[in-house]
Amino acid sequence: MRNKQLIIGCLSFFSFFCTSALAELKPLNAKGAYFGQTPPGLTPKVFAPGLVSTTNWEQNGVFTPDMNEYYFLREVELNGQLQQQFVVLKNIDNQWHEEVISGRVGQPSISPDGQTMHLGKRYKVRSNDTWSDIKALKSPFDAFRIMRMASSRKGTWVFDEATRDGKGQLRFSQLVNGKRSAPKPFPKAINTGQWNAHPFIAPDESYLIWDGQRDGDVRNADLFISFRQPDGSWGEAIKFGDDINTPTSEAGARVSPDGKYLFFNRRVGYFDWTSPEGKTETIPNTDVFWVDAKIIDELRLKANAR
Repeated sequence: MRNKQLIIGCLSFFSFFCTSALAELKPLNAKGAYFGQTPPGLTPKVFAPGLVSTTNWEQNGVFTPDMNEYYFLREVELNGQLQQQFVVLKNIDNQWHEEVISGRVGQPSISPDGQTMHLGKRYKVRSNDTWSDIKALKSPFDAFRIMRMASSRKGTWVFDEATRDGKGQLRFSQLVNGKRSAPKPFPKAINTGQWNAHPFIAPDESYLIWDGQRDGDVRNADLFISFRQPDGSWGEAIKFGDDINTPTSEAGARVSPDGKYLFFNRRVGYFDWTSPEGKTETIPNTDVFWVDAKIIDELRLKANAR
């Protein structure tokens, strides 16, 4: 029922946006880097309460390399339905503004050069200050059900494969002499367990972060990292500590373009939503969290000590 309502909601949402002019900039009470938020230390904290993270569902926030645009997904009630929106916050003359772009079109990920916005197996390209229409990747990438595609400075693509049984693998495709190689699975050091998803590769390809499940029967995503070894291989997966991974679910991690902070999604509870027909549903609430990226350096020391 939940999936059915989301499908109906998204369809009505797209129809709504085709016939209205809601895609306009709204000034926010926020100025400065990271919306003027106080930076976190080595203990994660909710990111931008009231601006990004609310009592509803938000996730997959990503900054452009110049740190002047922030794209994310959120869920709101609109026209009697829960709708998922694709939103951008823009820094214009040191004043942040909000613009609702459309309904959900995929999980955004932006290349290190800022010229490509990956949306699963679709994408946009940047021209001056605007994004192109959505384009579709061709074979062999269109054969995979991709949730997140990310890329490095060298043009290496990393992506997941959403399957119903949780056995999808994380894969990579390199750019060699201007040509893209066929996708290959990462080694077992990474592709172990179930529900491996949402990969993020460091711009210099020195590490890979993803979420998955490696122990326990209850489905619950944890964050892992693997560091590139001197010989080019990938080291054994290291699970982030208890400050990051909690008994709830953590997923969708990425590091800000300036390398300062690790962002990820965390399920923080549930909320009750009542439809216009009077039916009440319990909906998961996910917020965006951030933590000092020095936590990655600590895990690197742990990896080197093995």
